[in-house]
Amino acid sequence: MPTFIRTTNDELMFDFMGSEAENCLKSSTIIFNTFNEFENEVLESIIATKFPNIYTIGPLPLLVNHIPAESESKPLGSSLWKEDSNCLDWLDKRGLNSVVYINYGSVTVMTDTHLREFAWGLANSKQPFLWIIRPDVVMEPCKRINGIARLLGTVRSQD
Repeated sequence: MPTFIRTTNDELMFDFMGSEAENCLKSSTIIFNTFNEFENEVLESIIATKFPNIYTIGPLPLLVNHIPAESESKPLGSSLWKEDSNCLDWLDKRGLNSVVYINYGSVTVMTDTHLREFAWGLANSKQPFLWIIRPDVVMEPCKRINGIARLLGTVRSQD
């Protein structure tokens, strides 16, 4: 993980994830929460380098679709955050493989400066993008970036 993207000031989660990654190197098999078509190049590289025994079982949130509606487990979800599906209509109108997807996950935080730099890079790419930003991803208050969007609110494409 780049040094400018860290989890907390005390780095507890960062150290834990690093330790777990090292533990994976000792295993005979690794299971990934992804699917082959999404990260095929990376998965092939892992297989070629060290781990012939890898399995993809994701994305795990889709497994909830196989739980019977009457099950007590049905209301359970994998997200730690309230999901917002407003972007799906916009995304459905885009061509296959035409949108850049960005999501830092549920534990990463960064500085306002680095978030702005990343935002300008995306804007300057002139590519449509879907950027999932948690309200707490910035370690300090985030201000408006003139001409782009409020980063802590809904970001809409202008095409």
